[in-house]
Amino acid sequence: MRPDALVSARSIESVLVLANAEKSAVRTLIGELEPWLRARVKTVAVRTDVRAFRDERAHTPGALPDLVVVLGGDGAILGAVHAFAESPVPTLGINLGQVGFLAATPAASWREALAACLAGELIAEQRARLEVEWTSDDKPQRALALNEITLQRSSQGSMIQASLWAGSDWVTNYRADGVIVATPSGSTAYSLSAGGPILETSLEAIVVTPICPQGLSNRPLVLPSGLELTLSVVASSGHPTLAVDGQDFYRLAEGDTLTLRRHPVTVPLLWMRGMDPFRRLRERLGWRGSLDTSERPARGVKG
Repeated sequence: MRPDALVSARSIESVLVLANAEKSAVRTLIGELEPWLRARVKTVAVRTDVRAFRDERAHTPGALPDLVVVLGGDGAILGAVHAFAESPVPTLGINLGQVGFLAATPAASWREALAACLAGELIAEQRARLEVEWTSDDKPQRALALNEITLQRSSQGSMIQASLWAGSDWVTNYRADGVIVATPSGSTAYSLSAGGPILETSLEAIVVTPICPQGLSNRPLVLPSGLELTLSVVASSGHPTLAVDGQDFYRLAEGDTLTLRRHPVTVPLLWMRGMDPFRRLRERLGWRGSLDTSERPARGVKG
């Protein structure tokens, strides 16, 4: 999945701006960005509550915009992607959050990014997703994740025991606080915090990362994305939880089984030339590229 050029400028006639407008910086940016877009695009819609918009689309899907512009951080991007779960739309994230691996465009560069987008000059990076299926109360359930699927212990319980299968092959049993199954996009999110590796975003791979495992030999696994994984709750005190991108949460029970596979439809995330994923890694993670001790700030001075 290598990056491809964005569709031609003529195809962008309708733009949806999504944001959580409780922050003053977001409201200020909407006030500047909306009239700029209306002067250049046939149809512009602005929604200031991502969760409410997503819930609305779940009941009344409606027409698809040509472009979604998200003002916020990675959480807002995930909410926007979930809103268009079955029919992904090219999405440009303008970062007003804390980190911004998915929301790649700095807020100060929004005019440059949108002008390049309307000129057909942005890069569309196709991001893989995970599909998870399980049964709850004898009813089949299904969810999609851009970042990760997490099986985690009950907030009032002890460690869970979970069994992992890759296709027809048994991999291992985990006794841990949980297990994360992440896409390359999600490898820089919860999985990274739990000690997982960083995957280049175009890799056809997934990473399985245990959360605080009792067995110190349990380490993250990088597996081909074409494998179907099965994750079963072998033992649990209380009800464990299935978390989907940290956005949706489902109650599970001992004996429940999750089936995970790569979803066939990718999500096109847009970024400007020069804002490639490696640059984002350097900036977000503070990679210096040097062992020169002169770069180290003096004690008491923030770097």
